[in-house]
Amino acid sequence: MLMALGGLMALAVVIASVWTLTDRSPKSVRERFGDGEALLNLSLEALRASVGTDNLNPGKDSAVQQWLATIASLTGALVPAVLLGIVLIKLFALRPFVWRRRASVSHAWAADFPGYARLHADSDHAIIAVRFYNRLDNLSVVDLRARAHLRFLEPSPNDGSLVIYKKWLKVLDEKGEPGDERSWLAVERGAPFTVWIPVEAPVPRLPVQEIQGKDLSASHGAKLLVRLTARTVGMGTEVVDERWFDLEGDDFELGRFVPVEANLRKDVWVWRGWRGFDDLLPDEGTPPEPEPPDPALPPARGSGLAEEPPTTAVP
Repeated sequence: MLMALGGLMALAVVIASVWTLTDRSPKSVRERFGDGEALLNLSLEALRASVGTDNLNPGKDSAVQQWLATIASLTGALVPAVLLGIVLIKLFALRPFVWRRRASVSHAWAADFPGYARLHADSDHAIIAVRFYNRLDNLSVVDLRARAHLRFLEPSPNDGSLVIYKKWLKVLDEKGEPGDERSWLAVERGAPFTVWIPVEAPVPRLPVQEIQGKDLSASHGAKLLVRLTARTVGMGTEVVDERWFDLEGDDFELGRFVPVEANLRKDVWVWRGWRGFDDLLPDEGTPPEPEPPDPALPPARGSGLAEEPPTTAVP
């Protein structure tokens, strides 16, 4: 709004200046521009004409003033519609989610799913965590779904030009298993949500060079997209929000995020951890103990358990 108002004021000053310069008056150009009050009044009149509340009265024999009055009238006809559109967009563009400033990359055993964490207790694989929360008090959001997408550019095998490629990424579902999306039935006010994206590779340093089998060392402009879709109760409208994370930029950090400590006896906005929502823990902690093997099942190869050596037939 301020930028639009500034642009209209600049247009009004230009119209007033050209109008004064081309006006057929016995006064000299210096005298006409030296009359500050008359120039200010003409600028305000041009401003009112540019917003559609007034009209300029050009001289019949001045083609330049006729053009200036026409420009002011056309601007005055378009500006109310544009401003009304901006207001309506601001009123009805629902953005209920607030995203954490960066995505954190931590060890896979630091995920909030006990089964997945124990499965990767002895692994050096990493996992990406993207966090957000619902900030609206008077709007109920349900059936929230989150999906992840990787976009990168690589040279074409035909002519060497850069081509945009896209890869659908797996995320941990509600069971802590890799799936196409993560869904939540209800979205509480202020409750933090996390989308866990397995890297399936170690990440000793940033930027991430490999994710879910895709080697990004020869790629350009790699970005991670996390898209949210949900529905509102009462209105029945669909809410869509998304966040792009630049893998080569400053959108990632190594470490586990600071958790928000839930306390049902207090309002959600006074829970501990909100002040450090964008911070990292100084230490991720220790990996969980792996589950002991089931003695009723045969030992798997590569599990570290004693196995009988394979036999080879001798001709």
